[in-house]
Amino acid sequence: MVEKSVRDEIAAFMAEREWAQFHSPENLAKSIAIEAGELLECFQWDADADPARVREELADVLTYCMLLADRIGADPSQIVKDKLAKTREKYPIEKARGRSTKYDAL
Repeated sequence: MVEKSVRDEIAAFMAEREWAQFHSPENLAKSIAIEAGELLECFQWDADADPARVREELADVLTYCMLLADRIGADPSQIVKDKLAKTREKYPIEKARGRSTKYDAL
């Protein structure tokens, strides 16, 4: 999902600044929500948001997600695969194709 070199670069960046002490799972989850809000804000008044700003905010969200996964000892690729397997069961192709209906109303 994300190259090990990128995860290593983020870890080195944080270590150089001694920021890991502030990265409890709770604080990282809060930061994800805050950065996701900033990403959403890009589209608040204009559906054609500035692509450069969207990429920057998305990078912030992804960075905090990777930090949280690392902090809780989760492999991002594996947890995405696991969730996708569950979601496949909830949304079978024959019922969900082309529909945005929630699984419990399919």
